[in-house]
Amino acid sequence: MAHVVKVKRNIDMLKGKQMSNTSNPIRVGIVGAGANTRAKHIPGLQAIDNVEIVSVVNKHPESSERVAQEFNIPTIYDSWEELVNAPDSDAIVIGTWPYLHYPVTLAALKAGKHVMCEARMAMNADEARRMHDAAKDHPELVTQVVPSPFTLKVDKTVKELLQNGYVGDLLAVEIHTKSGQFLDRDAALNWRQDADLSGMNIMTLGIWYESLLRWIGGAAQVRAHGNVFVSRRRDPETGVIKKVNIPDHLVVVADMAGGAQTTFLLSQITGGVKANNIYLFGSYGTLHFSDGVLYGFERGDDKFAEISIPPEKAGGWRVEEEFIGAIRGTEKITHTTFEDGVKYMEFTEAVNQSMIQEKPISLRDRDEKGAV
Repeated sequence: MAHVVKVKRNIDMLKGKQMSNTSNPIRVGIVGAGANTRAKHIPGLQAIDNVEIVSVVNKHPESSERVAQEFNIPTIYDSWEELVNAPDSDAIVIGTWPYLHYPVTLAALKAGKHVMCEARMAMNADEARRMHDAAKDHPELVTQVVPSPFTLKVDKTVKELLQNGYVGDLLAVEIHTKSGQFLDRDAALNWRQDADLSGMNIMTLGIWYESLLRWIGGAAQVRAHGNVFVSRRRDPETGVIKKVNIPDHLVVVADMAGGAQTTFLLSQITGGVKANNIYLFGSYGTLHFSDGVLYGFERGDDKFAEISIPPEKAGGWRVEEEFIGAIRGTEKITHTTFEDGVKYMEFTEAVNQSMIQEKPISLRDRDEKGAV
C-alpha cells in the first residue's frame, strides 16, 4: 500500500539540476536505499533535468520514511513488489543487498521498466545469466549494473599503454586488497559475510575482476583457497547465531585467457597493513595502480614514476547520467552491461567451486547455461 509523504523541498538540490533539451520526463522508483544509493544514485539522478524520483521502499518503514524526507521523494510503498508494479515509474533502481537483485530485476523487466542494479550483480552465476536472458527478451529496455568505481580514472590509459607495448608481453598480474584491520572475533555478522544475503560474492573479488575484464579480458581457469577465521557470528537483527561461509582471507590464482597469470589476495585480517594495489608485470615494463594513482616502471628506470593522465582521457563516475542517456537513446551502457556482470559472477562462482572442491575450475568451456 502506498502513501504520500509530505516533504520539505530542497531548493539547493533543485537549483543544481543539469539542464538539457530533453522533453520526456523519466520517473524512477527506488527499491532499497543503501549507502551507495543515497550517496550516488539518488543525488545523481535528481541532478539530471526532467528526471524525478517518485517512489521508494526500504527494508523497514522507518528507513523508507527517512529517505523520503531527506530526498523529497513523494511516495513510499510497503513492498518492493507494489513499487515495481505501480504505474507511477518508468525505471527502477535496485539498491538492495544481492539477495533481491534477481527477483526485482525480473519483475521490473516484466513490468516494462528499465533497470539499474547495484553491484554485486546477483547471488550466483545462474541468477546473473537469468537476468541477462530476461534483458535480452526486452531489448527495448535499458539494463545496467553499477560498475566497479576503483579504476574508472585510469581504465582508458591502462588499456592504451598495454596495447602500445608499455609493459612488453604481459606475464603476471597481482591484485592486493587489505583492510588494515585486526580480526574481531566478537563482531556481529555483516551482510557481506552472510551467504543468505550476499550469495557467492566474496569481499571485493568481483569488483576487482571487473577492472581486469576492462583491461586484459577474462580468466580461463582458477584455483582458490580461502579461510573463515570465525565460523559463527550473531545476526544483529534477529539475534540468531549463523554459520559463516564467506572467507575473511582469500588467495586466488587465475590463468588468464590471454596468457598471463593473475594472483588475487583479498583480506580482512591484515592489521596495520592497508592496501588496494594492482601490479601488471611485463617483459619490458611494470604498471602499478594504487589508491587511484597509476605509476610506471620501465627497463632501465631506477624507481616508479606517476603516469600523468590528461583530462580528456580520465574517466569518472557518470553512472546515473549514462543510465538516463541510454533510456533517452543518446548513448549506450558501457559501465556495466549485464553481459559483463555475468562474466564476473561466473568468475566468482568458479572461485567458490575451487575452494569447495579443492581443485582448479575451468571457465573456458562453459555453454550458454554456464555448465562446465
